[in-house]
Amino acid sequence: MVTLALELRENPIVDFMDLKVRFDFVVWGTGNSIRGPAVANHVLADSQSPRPALPLIRLPAPSPREKRGEGKRSSAGDPSPRSSRGEGKGEGQRRHRRSASTKGTRHQSGWTFGKNLLRLPPKNGGLAITLTVSGMLKADQPTKRTDTMTDPTRLPADGLFIGRARTSDASHPLVVTVRDGEVIDITSSAAPTVRDLCEMKDPAGHVRSAKGKAIGSLADIAANSFEAGRDAKKPILLSPVDLQAVKASGVTFVVSLLERVIEEQARGSAEKADAIRADIAGLIGHDLSKLKPGSPEAMEIKAKLIQRGAWSQYLEVGIGPDAEIFTKCQPMASVGFGADVGLHPVSTWNNPEPEIAMVADSSGRIVGATLGNDVNLRDVEGRSALLLGKAKDNNASASLGPFIRLFDETFSIADVKRATVRLSVEGEDGFSLEGASSMAEISRSPEELVKAAMGPHHQYPDGLALYLGTMFVPSKDRGEKGKGFTHKVGDIVTISSEKLGALVNRVRLSPDCPHWTYGASHLMRDLAKAGLI
Repeated sequence: MVTLALELRENPIVDFMDLKVRFDFVVWGTGNSIRGPAVANHVLADSQSPRPALPLIRLPAPSPREKRGEGKRSSAGDPSPRSSRGEGKGEGQRRHRRSASTKGTRHQSGWTFGKNLLRLPPKNGGLAITLTVSGMLKADQPTKRTDTMTDPTRLPADGLFIGRARTSDASHPLVVTVRDGEVIDITSSAAPTVRDLCEMKDPAGHVRSAKGKAIGSLADIAANSFEAGRDAKKPILLSPVDLQAVKASGVTFVVSLLERVIEEQARGSAEKADAIRADIAGLIGHDLSKLKPGSPEAMEIKAKLIQRGAWSQYLEVGIGPDAEIFTKCQPMASVGFGADVGLHPVSTWNNPEPEIAMVADSSGRIVGATLGNDVNLRDVEGRSALLLGKAKDNNASASLGPFIRLFDETFSIADVKRATVRLSVEGEDGFSLEGASSMAEISRSPEELVKAAMGPHHQYPDGLALYLGTMFVPSKDRGEKGKGFTHKVGDIVTISSEKLGALVNRVRLSPDCPHWTYGASHLMRDLAKAGLI
């Protein structure tokens, strides 16, 4: 596990304003890889040594041209065309020797600066880093750690977030929130669990006013949450739900319906998928985004597919009147940010499913949302829909997090419906994959799906977390042409959305992931021992 951080120094500049830093980094030759953004006010160093791994990046004095106001700003993560093509080893080393070249304009209020690219190629293994910086630094202000730090969870600055954490000095998981870049323990007898907090009349109000104790910075705790390299003596993040049922919705994006039909028609064989995809797309077209389940147009599409011999139970739940709702895992069995996610060893064709999950109380009231990875075994489910349990519910196969964002004046169901959910997969073999789902294209609304899951017909006294489904089913070839995408052990999966942050997990086989041994009975006993219930 490598922890990276950054210090920008130029006295008397001590306060960062609107600072954006993006770095992409890959650990070579160690069997692990990670990709993600971070901003911090620390020396850039690795976690194994207090010595700086790279020199400090110092802002140079402005040139005469820059003093005249001719400097330009750029967005973080927007490298120059040259950098996007990749630089040679020599150029990277020259940049290393001069630390970095920052162009900007000095104003009375501080520095505004733009592209700042530091690229270090790996040498004999080690660390490859690409760093891009933009923003404003203001002079003569007290240092504020909270203004300078963004952690791998990418939480937005606004909003009320709740989650769970584990520390070495408490036997029970903690209910936590985030304030000014710090993780705050707000566990109390009034809300000893996240379930209890969600059942309150005003969850956001309780979190806003709750007294608590800081257990560490969000950046540090998030970094320590990665399964590879955890320090057992330091806090880690857990899945943000506890006693809630964890359910999932299937085939909720009509645009992904064909992939499910193809999956079934191929009988779990990735090699056959391309031919079937082309055949069906030729029959009914590619764009089904405007199709409403249960509508006359949907029934016409269904009839064509039946005539073609491509009828599927996926058609029934995808374009028929009833939604598919299934159990993703048992309460307390989901994993959180930084944890390993598991694949059943029998699977040779599988994929991540980047989704938003709604969190509802026992009455069906939706109180917030989080991100989820509904890990799926395409070959197992493709053999038979009756194998859905084996395809979906395995050790560490349900990931949620990093936190639940509660509904308040800054965040509502309307934001969920407008959200874009992004996915990236980075493999140890150099493979990369990116995609996105627009929630605006969901064919059944979040409210409809929650009502389909719970109500007079089905009660959940501890509430539920409900995955809403995904439109993104990766088909990019990974290796041999026509065999499509499948995970490999060691893949790093990042699921992100602007208002919910980022959920990052590493892929392993389910038997190799930490076994689920802490259930509801253990939680109740530990809370009782602590005098919380």
